[in-house]
Amino acid sequence: MPTHDDVLAALATVLDPEIRKPITELKMVAAAEVAPDGQARISVLLTVAGCPMKEQLTRDVTAAVSQLEGITGVTVDLGVMSDEQRRALGQQLRGDAPANEIPFAQPGSRTRVYAVASGKGGVGKSSVTVNVAVALAQRGLSVGVLDADIYGFSVPRMLGVTGKPTQVEQMIMPPVAHDVKVISIGMFTPGNAAVVWRGPMLHRALQQFLADVFWGDLDILLMDLPPGTGDIAISVAQLVPSAELLVVTTPQLAAREVAERAGSIALQTHQQIVGVVENMSWLDLPDGTRMELFGAGGGQSVADSLAATTGTRVPLLGQVPIDQQVREGGDAGAPVVLTDPGSPAARAYLEIAETLAARQRSLVGRALGLAPTRS
Repeated sequence: MPTHDDVLAALATVLDPEIRKPITELKMVAAAEVAPDGQARISVLLTVAGCPMKEQLTRDVTAAVSQLEGITGVTVDLGVMSDEQRRALGQQLRGDAPANEIPFAQPGSRTRVYAVASGKGGVGKSSVTVNVAVALAQRGLSVGVLDADIYGFSVPRMLGVTGKPTQVEQMIMPPVAHDVKVISIGMFTPGNAAVVWRGPMLHRALQQFLADVFWGDLDILLMDLPPGTGDIAISVAQLVPSAELLVVTTPQLAAREVAERAGSIALQTHQQIVGVVENMSWLDLPDGTRMELFGAGGGQSVADSLAATTGTRVPLLGQVPIDQQVREGGDAGAPVVLTDPGSPAARAYLEIAETLAARQRSLVGRALGLAPTRS
């Protein structure tokens, strides 16, 4: 029969669906017993009584323990952490970091932050954000998406997130979809209610999403910004100075002009532009030809203009063709990089993700560890 240590070792492979750490490490396993007939009874403590992931947690615990030789059945009893246990968990997760500290703004942060910006709405900025995020997660990276478009949030639907975040002490646990952690103001508003806030409220919401959400050890954080150069764009530069801009445009002249203005904000905020993505580049026709509905060369034109304006290299990271599956996947919460990775649009997203994944971390704001030698 499996020993107690065998059962704990199996449970150590079960991750909390929200915190993404082993439940044994989080002190969520209250008891683990195996009867002589092979029946296992596991007591698991939930962080909150209304935990939306309790069914998944039950399934994962059952599957992990059932794999042990000699186990004939598994019963999972769910309890709830006491206030003291919850405080201890909060302290464990936060570590020595003070409350309300933005981890991505610290000099030692290992997270690359990309602010996905556009000059005007309707260019597919959110589609780019969602598909690139999922593509990065497929590569084994730890990825988060912050929907910073407070007025026009759409990321929850496009990622298929229907659950609400839970709270442990003063930390918000972001839902996970397709291995991507995501937070949006749409998770806190009833139904499809509009958000009517002035600038200071927008800044506070963004600050709370950055500081109070438990993102864990992210490799990459993508921030889906609202169009234009308003309050949120300025707040991002203030709160996360090391964030790099990823500019999305279409080939259309009007979109190119406003995209250049959105990218040129980097001069005032001292941010780096990681590159330009041209969306809706062309439509592939059944006969193998391409129809350039919105013109051609817009993405390269924006990249060249921003390179000249900033005096830095600004590459064109990719061109995404028009694909009906992108729209359908966004409506269904199933990104095209998952449903049809061989499609032209999905391949473009995957190439963009590969480029971002291969980039070195920015040195902005980081201590280099240099010290003068003593004679």
